[in-house]
Amino acid sequence: MNVLVINAGSATLKYQLINMTNEQAVARGLCDKIGREDSSITHKTQSHTQKYTASFPTHTEAFLELCKLLTGGEHPVIASLGEISVIGHRAVHGGSRFGEATLLTEQVLDDIEGVLDMAPLHNPPMLKAMRTCKEIFPDCVPQVVVFDTAFHQTMPEKSYTYPIPSQLREELKIRKYGFHGTSHRYVSDKAAELIGKPVEQLKIVTCHLGNGSTVTGIRYGKSIDTSSGFSTYDGLLMGTRSGGIDPYIPTYLQTRKGYTPEQVEDILIRESGLLGVSELSSDHRELEEAAAKGNRKAQLALDMYAYQIKKFVGAYAVAIGGIDALVFTGGIGENSPLTRADVCNEMEFLGVHLDGEINSATKGRLRDISTHNSPVKVYVIPTNEELMIARDACTVVGRG
Repeated sequence: MNVLVINAGSATLKYQLINMTNEQAVARGLCDKIGREDSSITHKTQSHTQKYTASFPTHTEAFLELCKLLTGGEHPVIASLGEISVIGHRAVHGGSRFGEATLLTEQVLDDIEGVLDMAPLHNPPMLKAMRTCKEIFPDCVPQVVVFDTAFHQTMPEKSYTYPIPSQLREELKIRKYGFHGTSHRYVSDKAAELIGKPVEQLKIVTCHLGNGSTVTGIRYGKSIDTSSGFSTYDGLLMGTRSGGIDPYIPTYLQTRKGYTPEQVEDILIRESGLLGVSELSSDHRELEEAAAKGNRKAQLALDMYAYQIKKFVGAYAVAIGGIDALVFTGGIGENSPLTRADVCNEMEFLGVHLDGEINSATKGRLRDISTHNSPVKVYVIPTNEELMIARDACTVVGRG
């Protein structure tokens, strides 16, 4: 059985075609920097890699390009799209409607559209990719949606409840939902496998760090608390998002500058974060290069980012009653030794002892980067949300 997994982010489109007989990807790729002039695609099969620039104004063009690569060109992996048995989609936000993966129907699409304002950077491109899939593939190919918010449904009420009037909370379904759940679930399960104990016996803090970043405290396999909230804006400062700020700031901006609510929202989700602090870029790689050359604002952005991660790690170690493992994943978590070192610096009191030499030599691959006698294991674990989505898609189809 071949499962095509579509994972559309705010500026990326990751995909994998997975043979579920052995859970191996026969092809995978990344459409990067969508919406920018320097957008590109990297497509890998088991024997070849292609990378080239391409015009991806939106996620639709990126999706159509990957379909061409799977079936045509010099290295096709399937003869036609008809060889795809199931399609699994990642959705960032399911609101209060979805607590688990579900078959994609017109009603589900309408329900996702109804919560677009909860994840305006993510759900719109994902919804477009889903609709494009529905147009390209016949109805006989089942499609499944897997929600990032599902893993965090185990949070206790004291974690997910906001201290605002109950009537508003209940009427508008305002609560902490949490995101990157599929990734946090995958890497926590993998960490348990590496430790050699069931995840149900471990306390793990996972850091998914990328253009969007979240930290989650996981106790005995269940999400107890997470840095993101009602929307994808909360928690850590991110590429262009402010993260958690004083709730008076939006009102203050409207009062003092005359901004509309829409203008304030645009500032906080598209002009803030690493970009807003550095006044240079939202790309972590570019900021590290600039900071190394003495750019003070780039360095401040990096310092703030690591500092906030560190605070959440400490908070969640307390929330889950200890910590057996600290996991870094995501584009930044997997590829930035500097960020990992800054986060782990002076955390020995928690039992976190980083091996600096191993950490510096680790990019993009699974590795234990803690010292041999560290009470807390520190791992770099490349996430595989696509595999988790494929597994969930098969489970849903099997139930059907």
